[in-house]
Amino acid sequence: METTDIETDLSLFKYDNLEQLPPEYRELERDERTKRIEAALSTLGDDVVILGHNYQRQEIVEHADFVGDSYQLSVEAAEADADYVVFGGVTFMAESADIITDDDQTVILPSMEASCPMAGMAEALQVDAAWAEITAAAPDDDIVPITYMNSYADLKAFCAEQGGAVCTSSNAADVFDWALENGDTVLFLPDKHLGENTAYELGLEDSVAEWDPWDPEGKDAAEVAESDIVLWDGYCQVHERFRVDHAEQVREDHDDANVIVHPECRREVVEAADVAGSTATICETVANADPGETWAIGTEVHLTNHLQRWHPEVNVVPLCGEACMDCNAMRQIDPNYLTWVLEELVAGRERNVIEVAPGEKELAELAMDRMLDIA
Repeated sequence: METTDIETDLSLFKYDNLEQLPPEYRELERDERTKRIEAALSTLGDDVVILGHNYQRQEIVEHADFVGDSYQLSVEAAEADADYVVFGGVTFMAESADIITDDDQTVILPSMEASCPMAGMAEALQVDAAWAEITAAAPDDDIVPITYMNSYADLKAFCAEQGGAVCTSSNAADVFDWALENGDTVLFLPDKHLGENTAYELGLEDSVAEWDPWDPEGKDAAEVAESDIVLWDGYCQVHERFRVDHAEQVREDHDDANVIVHPECRREVVEAADVAGSTATICETVANADPGETWAIGTEVHLTNHLQRWHPEVNVVPLCGEACMDCNAMRQIDPNYLTWVLEELVAGRERNVIEVAPGEKELAELAMDRMLDIA
């Protein structure tokens, strides 16, 4: 990087210590691996805590000590005081857990391939180059970078060093307000849809520009910097699949259907929904629904499946019907991987450890602490 002191690399090359699943674990049947997971957990006891993200399949969630969204799970891990934190999520989540847990806690990501595509759309090296261009074009403006929690640790660190912060889907509006009170323009990354929906929530939809890092000839840095909010051209591949016609169809198929979607969805989908909110909001809404109500869920399909099991008195349906798909990054946390890393811990071997570099960790934690102070 040129504008910061952070030493970093592309996300694909950060963790060269991560290993693939050994061949002898690849054909395990469900009953066998369940017994082996339970046996390993019995041996490890309080030395290990398993975190299961809301988007994980049932075979992972059923072994988890805590189920929830990424930041909440990291907090649970820090409070659990276990020696080992096995994160059933994606790389940036395991990094966040390493940032806020104690130094004597080790964070393990079962699969080396569980890498969020959206986080990879805003590599810190790439953002650093864009930052240099935008700030050079508007030298008299204070531009405050805000990154979504769904980003790598080095990008969180970059935002901290440039006076910015982290946000979640629950507190994005508060963090945007703070940034605009302390600067002229917000550069928000990596999710343009969450950024746009937040701009609408704040009444700033007419002062939004988009920065496309993939098209160096298609933008004017000075013109972009004149906006209140600059959105990085990134998105969640799961949430971008939802369309307005999905909401229309579900209301045709189900009388009095209610539609709730995640704010990572496109703006027109959020407008077509009855409620938009984080995974926590989605879970709370269904939990508080009256028996017999129908709720169509516009987020990763495994959360919809969980809500169907957890609240059988509510008619929970996927917003896009049979066309709904899972997150291909979350899918990489295969139960066979979980079996392997747990049995390796029993044998005294740590596999697929996620460890954020000390300087990067300190700055990333600062960005997250700013968020907590704001919201």
